[in-house]
Amino acid sequence: MVDDSLAQQDPASARAQVDISQRAGFDAVVLSAGWKHGQTRPSATVLRGIRNVAASTRARHMRLFLVVWNGLSPGTPRNSKERGQFASFAAALVNAFPHARGIIVGNEPNLVTFWTPQFGPGGRDVAAVAYEDLLARTYDAVKAASRSVRVIGVGLSPRGADRPHGIRPTHSPTTFIRDLGRAYRASGRRRPLMDAFAIHPYMLKPKVPPTVAHPRTTQITLADYPKLVTLLDEAFRGTPQRGRTLPIVYAEFGVQTVVPDKKLSAYEPGTNPTAEEGVSPATQAAYYRTALALAYCQPTVKGLFIFHTFDESNLNGWQSGLYYADRTPKPSVRGFRRAVADLREGKLTNCGRR
Repeated sequence: MVDDSLAQQDPASARAQVDISQRAGFDAVVLSAGWKHGQTRPSATVLRGIRNVAASTRARHMRLFLVVWNGLSPGTPRNSKERGQFASFAAALVNAFPHARGIIVGNEPNLVTFWTPQFGPGGRDVAAVAYEDLLARTYDAVKAASRSVRVIGVGLSPRGADRPHGIRPTHSPTTFIRDLGRAYRASGRRRPLMDAFAIHPYMLKPKVPPTVAHPRTTQITLADYPKLVTLLDEAFRGTPQRGRTLPIVYAEFGVQTVVPDKKLSAYEPGTNPTAEEGVSPATQAAYYRTALALAYCQPTVKGLFIFHTFDESNLNGWQSGLYYADRTPKPSVRGFRRAVADLREGKLTNCGRR
């Protein structure tokens, strides 16, 4: 699961939330560290929060993954100097936590919310070109710090408009993957960019089941695995970077639930008109079970990370956790725990085989 609320400054608080997460069925934790302009290493406060979680996960034989990202678009590393600083920051994080399984580089660089500019003169994709440089520098820096830590790129959003002059200029994951491959080939690089590829396969709305595919559009969600593998193959075939066989990580996936009236006092009111969209806990549990089964049957998929353990307390945020903001369990916890147990025991799915 992905949940920065676990990164508490108090070791006992971090330990308690890791315990809850493990009891829910999770066996891996993803935490983020935000890079800022000029930084070459994480702050003591950030390191302390991660260290407290790392100690708890190691004691419980859970895996730790880290995300290094630049925050919102004003924090985009826009030139080679800043991208070098970002890479040094990532390497410093790996040096601090050499037992981390992997480090995810960036967050949804195909969206203007997190990366700018997206387009250059003539509608050229400058985001993919700049991100390719960032990923290459970070890969080299992380591998110099630790050969065993996996570098996981790209953390794509599942949707984008591909309209340079739109109100919110973004790239679809389909276009971004193709352009990333072109940028990599044009760079002349002789080393890989990444050990695994990350995407956030959220459905368009909570009520849409994860089995819905998008064969005729540029979206990529869980059921679009064949499309994703084909795109990776096309982008990197014949280069030092694996494509068709590249491991895939679903680095964020969540299904939001409606917050019941009796729990609203634990949340801050939202101003987003769609903030309170959601499904019942029963549907959430069913969709998470389906998502696990889909991911398990996709040969190159190596992980599915749920966003989060605990709901975000602001109703403008995400209520996709298995626990309400007051840390009490949703009715979906039992179903999720059962799905994970069935998965580990080989009972969840036969992947369509008789």
